[in-house]
Amino acid sequence: MIHDQRAEKFRQIVENKFQIYNSLFMSLPYDKMTNIGMLLPFLYEESKNGYEAGKTPEQIVEEFFTSHTDLQSEEQKLELLFKIIQYIERQVVLFDSIEDAAFPSLHSESDSGTVTNLFERSLLDHKLEKVREKLKDFTVKVVFTAHPTQFYPSSVQRIIQDLRTAITTDSVTNIDTLLQQLGKTPFVNKEKPTPIDEALSIISYLRYVYYDTIGELFTKIRNTFGNGHFHLHEDIIQLGFWPGGDRDGNPFVTADVTKRVSEELRSAILKSYYSHLKFIRRRLSFRGVSEVLQKLNDELYAAIFNNEKITTEDILKRANEAEKILVEHHNSLFLELLVNFRDRVKIFGTHFATLDVRQDSRIHQQVIDEVHAKVFGNIEATNDEKFNQLIQISDKVNTDDFEGIVQDTLLTVSQITGIQQANGFRGMNRYIISNSDAVKDVMNVYAFFKVCGYKDEDINMDIVPLFETMEGLANAENVMNELYQNPIYKKHLEKRGNQQTIMLGFSDGTKDGGYLKANWEIYKAKEILTKLSEESGIKVVFFDGRGGPPARGGGKTHDFYASQGNTIANNKIELTIQGQTITSIFGNKEQAKYNFEQLLTAGVENDVFKNSKKDLTGKERKLIIELADISYKKYSDLKAHPMFVPYLQEMSTLEYYGKTNIGSRPSKRGGNSELKFEDLRAIPFVGSWSQLKQNVPGFFGFGFAMEEMKKQGRFEEVRDLYKGSDFFKTLVLNSMMSMNKSYFPLTYYIKSNPKFGAFWNILFEEYNLSKDIMLELTGFKMLQEEDPLSRKSVKIREKIVLPLLSIQQYALMKIQKGEGNKEAYEKLVTRSLFGNINASRNSA
Repeated sequence: MIHDQRAEKFRQIVENKFQIYNSLFMSLPYDKMTNIGMLLPFLYEESKNGYEAGKTPEQIVEEFFTSHTDLQSEEQKLELLFKIIQYIERQVVLFDSIEDAAFPSLHSESDSGTVTNLFERSLLDHKLEKVREKLKDFTVKVVFTAHPTQFYPSSVQRIIQDLRTAITTDSVTNIDTLLQQLGKTPFVNKEKPTPIDEALSIISYLRYVYYDTIGELFTKIRNTFGNGHFHLHEDIIQLGFWPGGDRDGNPFVTADVTKRVSEELRSAILKSYYSHLKFIRRRLSFRGVSEVLQKLNDELYAAIFNNEKITTEDILKRANEAEKILVEHHNSLFLELLVNFRDRVKIFGTHFATLDVRQDSRIHQQVIDEVHAKVFGNIEATNDEKFNQLIQISDKVNTDDFEGIVQDTLLTVSQITGIQQANGFRGMNRYIISNSDAVKDVMNVYAFFKVCGYKDEDINMDIVPLFETMEGLANAENVMNELYQNPIYKKHLEKRGNQQTIMLGFSDGTKDGGYLKANWEIYKAKEILTKLSEESGIKVVFFDGRGGPPARGGGKTHDFYASQGNTIANNKIELTIQGQTITSIFGNKEQAKYNFEQLLTAGVENDVFKNSKKDLTGKERKLIIELADISYKKYSDLKAHPMFVPYLQEMSTLEYYGKTNIGSRPSKRGGNSELKFEDLRAIPFVGSWSQLKQNVPGFFGFGFAMEEMKKQGRFEEVRDLYKGSDFFKTLVLNSMMSMNKSYFPLTYYIKSNPKFGAFWNILFEEYNLSKDIMLELTGFKMLQEEDPLSRKSVKIREKIVLPLLSIQQYALMKIQKGEGNKEAYEKLVTRSLFGNINASRNSA
């Protein structure tokens, strides 16, 4: 019933508004874009009917030119196609803004997964005290990454924010003006952003969205669960930050960049306090109080503009002075304003968000090799002997003796103490190692600190292995067991409160092992590492490297975390949020607050409300292992197909991601010109399948595995697993989301391609198999039947971009045939990426 009501509301306030404002949009006088709005429906109809009839994108676009234009020359046709792309990009923005503006109307304060709902449920089940107990030490941490999937330049993002506000109030005049501005504002960066640009872009979200959102949510949680004795710790919601610290595969992130970003974070939070204080001083104008707040105002100003030192304790000391006078002499008038300010100072300190350092283990080994050779000469030593010998040295190495990545790595480690002194220990406190699969990968980093002159007691950093490949996940238990027993590392962990953070990479795991296998191996690794850590007296925290779509660990986040059983440590929920998802899921206060609440309540529910569907039985576990192994074999066979990488190179947009100027990081690791599967980054890999509307990483092998069970007469077992296991059910629903965003008719033409036809048919057959068997499993009549709002949103978005997909495929076909202006067609492909990615919202 509620689903039906929301679906009807969506129709009224999203679909209908889009029709109204789109008609306004169609008549706007854009330069060189006259009549595009009139032509676009024809291209859509040609595409929709043409694909169903088996026509190629080339036939569809050429028939569109013939039937609806009088254009003759290639130059004229290309100009029109570029105009259509520009127009559709702006249509996507319009729909984004309308849907975002409708968010508060489509979601209630008492929805499942909200703080209010958690409180009501805990009252009903007589578990209020248990919830309070869990909240005392539970934490949610969202880590913002610089992964390049944010296609909107900052100028366009500002228009989107203003447009959303205008749509909320249905201000037609403002909407008209903003749409005109949108039409004349470039959507493309002329140059790639620098890591500093990326950092500043996300810092603006920290200042103008998360400062208030997290502060208000903290107050809401405390007021909801407060009883006079309940103390809510200020770290309950934390922010992490990768831009400027993540140098994995990004040669443009240097020690200087990391230092500069740490300074920008500090400056941003002090500016937020300064602005907040200005508002408070308008109310707290009382004798004694105003003088204290004026002093704090001046101290913040000096810290921001004269770089004078100020600590969290300094700010809190002034706030406490003001409160004492307010309570003793002014009847505590407006006390809540001062309390809210003080809460935020405790939450954000002088760091705002914790800046992480991340680098690839292979780079670390290169650094260790060179440093060892410099210190000990070219004596023969194993990798383990190298880090052990370097840890024992007492003299600090001279960074000037090295150059390039080796020097920069040592400079990065050397400056950590300075960053901690300026931003506090919460400003930078961990070093993450990508592609970890051995003990040396962690101990090499410990050795860096020693060769940079740190004493053991001065290493105030967590060292975090990132297990992301099938090999890495398989080795995780042995690696952590050996580390926990290592005397040097054991002593380090004691100093860090016997807490170990372990990062698990969903993106590369899925790329490497396929959807079902990767999710199961990560689940299993968490169970094993939980048990091992508990036995070793270590409190383990899992940090999930999750992307936007299900193929990169995304999808329904609340359902995912709420489905994890009691066999997995639940001390903290920590996950990455990448560029595009920052905008679409955490892009404004209403959405950010809702999604932070969803994460928080998922973690609390897991411990407090015991659910038999969360803990896998032995029988369920055995069945998942069988399914995962079958699907892995199917996916591995696909990866081993000689056409796998060539198909992506020649038939998809893979080669064009690096030309979009959306991120500072190269689209693949390593500098080799030859494309190797292992060097492929997960974002362009998953994104390329998404552009083809095939979304292979999100489903391939899953349906095949279930079909094999059906052939063995065991499908009822799979059905029982779906009904009985929240974990398995979440995987199925997220995979169905991937399939719902697929549209194979777009590439029907490839099935007759002499080189790739057979390969395409493998993909198509698996898609149909997976779709049919998942519908049979769930009893649904259509994909995403359980989520009508998402289904409706996807349907409209896919309709908007279908002409864009036709143009992209048309250009790719021209390039493949070697026809016409190759440079122009390549630009056409690159430009078409933008609208498609933005419309999908979580496609990469």
